[in-house]
Amino acid sequence: MSIKIRKKIFEKAIDKTVSTVYTVNVQLIYRYTVKNVQEVSVIFIFIDNKNGEAIYSQIYSQIKENIISGKLKENEPLPSIRSLAKDLQISVITTKRAYDELEKNGFIYTRAGKGCFVARQNTDRLREENLKKIENHILEIIKLKRSTSLTTKDIVEMFRIMEEEI
Repeated sequence: MSIKIRKKIFEKAIDKTVSTVYTVNVQLIYRYTVKNVQEVSVIFIFIDNKNGEAIYSQIYSQIKENIISGKLKENEPLPSIRSLAKDLQISVITTKRAYDELEKNGFIYTRAGKGCFVARQNTDRLREENLKKIENHILEIIKLKRSTSLTTKDIVEMFRIMEEEI
């Protein structure tokens, strides 16, 4: 069975196991003071009630990923705790917990009466965190490779095919 055929089978399997996902489009607006130009950053927060992960953890990880990827820039405002809770139709306490975790881990900071903002990121720390994630994924791939009797060459070829599609 060729790699492309395996990939097609994999894609069909994914299509059959999609669960209900709630999507909220949160628009963050900020201004550049130099030219008085508005720029809009759009992030998507997906809450899946069926995956077993706590809702605050889903919010935390998705905002964190948007910060790490650069979609949310330094000093950019986040939606207020109340408005995000209202948009996601969840408790304010849940949203506050996610924001508290983000602040505790240095991803955001709070200004009293102003709201929460993206904190300046230590790029070395972010790079190290991403490298750790990659290592964990590689370990998982190695385990799966052994259980399916694929060769390293097969895995590299799958990687190349998927990379070309992106």
